[in-house]
Amino acid sequence: MSDSAPGAIRPAATILLLRDAPAFEVLMVKRHHQIDFAAGALVFPGGKSHQGDSDPRWRELALGFDSLTEDAAALRIAAIREAYEEAGVLLARDRDGTFYAGEAAKDVRAAVAEDKVAFIDVVEDLGLKLDLLALTVFARWITPKLMPKRFDTWFYVAHAPLAQQAICDGHEAVDAEWIAPGLALELAASGARKVIFPTRMNLQLLAESASPADAVARAGARDLVTVEPWIDGPVLRIQENAGYGPVTEPLDAL
Repeated sequence: MSDSAPGAIRPAATILLLRDAPAFEVLMVKRHHQIDFAAGALVFPGGKSHQGDSDPRWRELALGFDSLTEDAAALRIAAIREAYEEAGVLLARDRDGTFYAGEAAKDVRAAVAEDKVAFIDVVEDLGLKLDLLALTVFARWITPKLMPKRFDTWFYVAHAPLAQQAICDGHEAVDAEWIAPGLALELAASGARKVIFPTRMNLQLLAESASPADAVARAGARDLVTVEPWIDGPVLRIQENAGYGPVTEPLDAL
């Protein structure tokens, strides 16, 4: 099925980039108000998979590629690409194995986002290799059937390379900020920030951790349960064994 067909579920990837200096914080971006999905919302960097994420050349340009299935590798590449496009953070290593510490040129990021330049060519020209093993699966959510656009979204968690600055792209994302998970939840509850249901649930799960290392360890030890919310009268529900506890979300809050 084409991902443009009505009812098609499109693969997508999102990344929770974490740091603990000066405090335990996650990188979030504010979506442009004219974007057709989650407009104006505070989200983790992420988006739909791209054909280029499955380029066979990634086998030589992505560390950990051979330890994953091709689909799993492509999803991690998508997550890293989206973080690069939206926030200018590149999870890649130099030839000596150290994390890339350079600055992501905004015009190059824009060219990648607009499909004028292939992401893989940017990585190759910089002499880098993406670090797929820097990502740990955090969650997997499938958009409920009542939504006009549906995504099968994999959430990953990773330590952010502290030498890089997060700068929004100004197109899909109009702001980038490091924020404590608990504070993001407080701002959502007060109405100061718009945070969509899956993002809020994963912020709650993240807030159970004491540090980035703890969050990564918990994610690695957790059994992955694919969450696909369903309608139960006036609310959405998710499985209680997914790690979020009993959850009901009023339909009129979506």
